[in-house]
Parts: sequence; C-alpha cells; structure tokens
Amino acid sequence: MKPEEIIIRFIVTEKAIKIMEENNTITIIVRMDATKKQIKEAFEKLYNVRVDKVNVLITPYGEKKAYVKLSKEYRAEELASKVGVI
Repeated sequence: MKPEEIIIRFIVTEKAIKIMEENNTITIIVRMDATKKQIKEAFEKLYNVRVDKVNVLITPYGEKKAYVKLSKEYRAEELASKVGVI
C-alpha cells in the first residue's frame, strides 16, 4: 500500500485545531485496513516529519480516525499550514 493511499484527508474542526495547538497532534482520516505502523510510516514519508505516536479509533460514521502526535522538533501548526489545511 502506497503512503498516498493510506491517508485520506485531514480533519479541521475546532476540536482538531485545539488538539493540534495543545498536543502537537494532527487528526486525519485513514483507510480502514491501515495499521498504526503503516499510518506512522506513511505520514513520515509524505510530510518529512518524525511521528512519536499514533492512536486510532472508528468514528460513528464508519471511518477510521488517527491522531498523529509529532516529535517535539516539529510543529503540527506549521505542517498543517504548509499542506494548506489551515
């Protein structure tokens, strides 16, 4: 599976932006069959950052949501701005 196929879209809600600012964490929707390891590798490869941790959950809408916590040397707000999310 290619990295571009794993990450579907970024989530930009008030809550997601608050998490981004407070926890240096980006919220994304990913493929249902993607593992935490695949999500981490895809995110690092696509956006050239280091990821500390990935948490996933299934939304009530049947989507898989991932919380990607970036390493301290990277800023989630800068990345989101660079990719045009905010």
